Amino acid sequence: MRLERIVLREIGLQLREPFRISSGETVERRILLLELADADGAGVWSECVAGELPNYSAETLDTAWLAIREWFAPRLLGVELADPARAGELLARGIRGHRMARAALEMGLWALSAVRAGRPLAAVLGGTRAAIEVGISLGIQPSPAALTERAAAALAQGYRRIKLKIQPGSDLAYVRAVRSALGSSAPLMVDANNAYTLADTTHLQQLDELGLQMIEQPLEHEDLLRHAELQRQLRTPLCLDESITSLARAEDMIALGAGRIINIKPGRLGGFAESLRVHELCARHGVPVWCGGMLESGVGRAYNVALASLPNFTMPGDISPSARYWARDIVVPQWTMQAGTITVPGTPGLGVEVDVDYVRHLTVRSETLGTSRGQ
Repeated sequence: MRLERIVLREIGLQLREPFRISSGETVERRILLLELADADGAGVWSECVAGELPNYSAETLDTAWLAIREWFAPRLLGVELADPARAGELLARGIRGHRMARAALEMGLWALSAVRAGRPLAAVLGGTRAAIEVGISLGIQPSPAALTERAAAALAQGYRRIKLKIQPGSDLAYVRAVRSALGSSAPLMVDANNAYTLADTTHLQQLDELGLQMIEQPLEHEDLLRHAELQRQLRTPLCLDESITSLARAEDMIALGAGRIINIKPGRLGGFAESLRVHELCARHGVPVWCGGMLESGVGRAYNVALASLPNFTMPGDISPSARYWARDIVVPQWTMQAGTITVPGTPGLGVEVDVDYVRHLTVRSETLGTSRGQ
């Protein structure tokens, strides 16, 4: 395939309610969408998961826009590619970082290859599941009672795993309240988004008594050594998210014992090719993986659903239905949940169609790269 045109679009989607984690709160999601078209007329949409602020990673929507326009698009436009995995190598050569920008293009090319082949994206990736289990991520709430109410509602709705965001001052009492209310069998985990240090070890050890599936990313995002020390002090498995930015980092985690579970976000890893390598590494070492979310629209969710259909994604991911976050999503049909699962599309490409008129209505800026450029 030969990519002929890339259209960048920024849209704004209002969340149903604010989503708060230890590093900040999101009320409206600025989203970067890409339209990719090849020389034969095939086209597909993709999404860059970078946020508005550099509080999850160093990347933002604006840095990604610049990186795609100035460095990455020129490497792909007009180039014959027999394999979408080749695109990742081409984009990474000589350029450090900007993984989310790279992933938006690389993952889009995987989807484009699926469209051209008339196959579902999940099948192209090697997926084996017809449906995936769904978890929910609950942001930091104003009180233990408020969090308990939200968690109980999620369990009643059928979610297979409930993630509770925590931070110092909003942790032990909150999680204890939820555990007490929901019972010992409720599938709970917590996510700290780097909010603690090793000085909090004794405090975090108290989470061991609560029967959690995992504690996600408690320490600094680049620190594997201290995560290894903390894991030795805890019975509860640590799951690493922000720390795992490459296959090498996953190898280091396993070698150091810095965690026992990995949250695979393809945007964080630079695309599908590296995500598949991490998936296979973890399968060989008996390390379970699951697919995290980045408040994606239905477009980004399609890519996550396809990836989560692979065999070693053995834990429910943060891939909630459209109505969890958006009053109106930008895809048709919208993503829905049945009995705690989402169906993996069996139709070619992403399995959903973009509501183009609605996207145009939401667009605040656009730029075309390729045979012609416009603003």
